[in-house]
Amino acid sequence: MEKDETQSLSLTEMVRVNGSPAEASLAADGELRWRGEDGVRCLALEPEVLGIEVEGRRLTVKAFQVDTKGVSCGGGGGGGKSVRKDYVFEMSTEDSAIRWSERLKDCINFLDRPKRLFIIVNPFGGKRCARKIFETEIKPLLEAAGVLFTVQETEYQLHAQEIAYSMDVIKYDGIVCISGDGILVEVVNGLLRRGDWVTAIKVPLGIIPAGTGNGMAKSLLDSIDSIYSVSNAAFSILRGHRRPLDVASVVQGETKFFSVLMLTWGLVADIDIESERYRWMGSIRLDFYYAGGLTTEATIEVFIHSLLRIMNLRKYSGHVQFVPAPGYEEYGEAIKQVDSPNGKTAFSEEGRGNNIKAQSHAYQGPLIEFEGSAWRSLDGPFISVWINNVPWVSEDAKLAPEAKFSDGYLDAVIIRECPKLALLSLMLKMSDGSYVKSPYVTYLKVKAFRLEPGQRVGSTNKGGIIDSDGEVIARGDGCHGGNQQGNLMAYGPPIQMTVDQGLATIFSPR
Repeated sequence: MEKDETQSLSLTEMVRVNGSPAEASLAADGELRWRGEDGVRCLALEPEVLGIEVEGRRLTVKAFQVDTKGVSCGGGGGGGKSVRKDYVFEMSTEDSAIRWSERLKDCINFLDRPKRLFIIVNPFGGKRCARKIFETEIKPLLEAAGVLFTVQETEYQLHAQEIAYSMDVIKYDGIVCISGDGILVEVVNGLLRRGDWVTAIKVPLGIIPAGTGNGMAKSLLDSIDSIYSVSNAAFSILRGHRRPLDVASVVQGETKFFSVLMLTWGLVADIDIESERYRWMGSIRLDFYYAGGLTTEATIEVFIHSLLRIMNLRKYSGHVQFVPAPGYEEYGEAIKQVDSPNGKTAFSEEGRGNNIKAQSHAYQGPLIEFEGSAWRSLDGPFISVWINNVPWVSEDAKLAPEAKFSDGYLDAVIIRECPKLALLSLMLKMSDGSYVKSPYVTYLKVKAFRLEPGQRVGSTNKGGIIDSDGEVIARGDGCHGGNQQGNLMAYGPPIQMTVDQGLATIFSPR
């Protein structure tokens, strides 16, 4: 779309802005600038304007901008707290108001913002506040931006996957999840199980934090040093900027699903899942490193449980294999790929353990040829292993500070030996990611990763927990009273992750 010649000319007029006289100008790029009694002010269209409304001679510009005093130009994408504010321009004539509004609307349309969104609300996640967040914070922004929307609440586990699997994606410019990371993962899995997955997975996805971990929303906002908030996450979606997102295929035999956040085994998974009954507390249940913030009996109990888990440290036998990214080839011992002699990793055609069965023409995962014998290995025992796709796993824990959204690699963090006091010190440094500098931490980027989990050291019948994107996918026999029934995968046989670079698309701050 190209702007015509008339749009290359600016408009200038004496007006009243919020009741005060001012000389206003409208530039070709949509920037509004006015000089009044309180000095010069301006509104930059792309980062600050939600929508336009005209009624008679009154032109209302609906803005979302950083709450700062004085001149405001393009501040909407900065690191401060953003707020809604309307600027009412009283023009000299109705024709003038229409001319200015049409120019502004043409500029907004040129930005390719979403016009119709499908919104999935999970009323059960985290502190069960998603419905309230939508009504009080998101809906007013959507209406101010003139965005049409369809809302559907999830009613049970994997409901979002079913919705994404069957919805008419062509009708929408994006799918937005008001939830924790789990609903986003379900949507990705639903889209990739469709027969038209090639088209479906191109639909931009949005995440507004209303769950337990909220790692994806935190990672997106932190990527531009923006304050982590519901409103900032929502506005980044409404602005329409998109970025590719890596998707990892997680496979065991004929069973597979797709992950966009992380997979954990060992200490971090134990603490996460064993504190499951405190899920209503949100991410604070994981914040065992913020002892000074303990204010309730429940948070104190979670902290004590986490501290005891370190003091009574579990180690797990096992084996990991990986294809390292360039620059990480020195880690581990060289081995041969055992799946197939030509170095290709194939994925089966049938899903198992989900209420949606993958069709043979659905996405089968990446078919990747690893040059030579690229695989390397590390043996246990292990204290903790986690594989990350984005930097933050919650708003308070930056487990993979070097992770990128679409670099084609997963970030593996492995702890094998670590004194207990040193381990506690590492936990205290997870909030900013500096813990990875410890000599006890192995941090590397991988193209593929294989986990062969073993039993707890000192036990012959107790394994560990394997947690992917906040949900248990495998649990060792006798582990915490659990068993294999009801889990997506078996504990013991190899579980392999392979990343497909930039497969999905996500709404992102610029």
